[in-house]
Amino acid sequence: MESLFLLIPISLVLIGLLVWILNWSIKSGQFDDLDGPGEAILMDDDTPTLPKVSEHSH
Repeated sequence: MESLFLLIPISLVLIGLLVWILNWSIKSGQFDDLDGPGEAILMDDDTPTLPKVSEHSH
């Protein structure tokens, strides 16, 4: 029973900290674009580049 007097306040502080972190992450825009980074990998630029021609090559 005495351990509950310690564990309950610790858990309430931990829950408050987690709620604050979640609120901060939502306000700072961490969850604005969830699909963009995953699709950016698929939209790779695969166009071949032409080699540069040197003026001195004969």
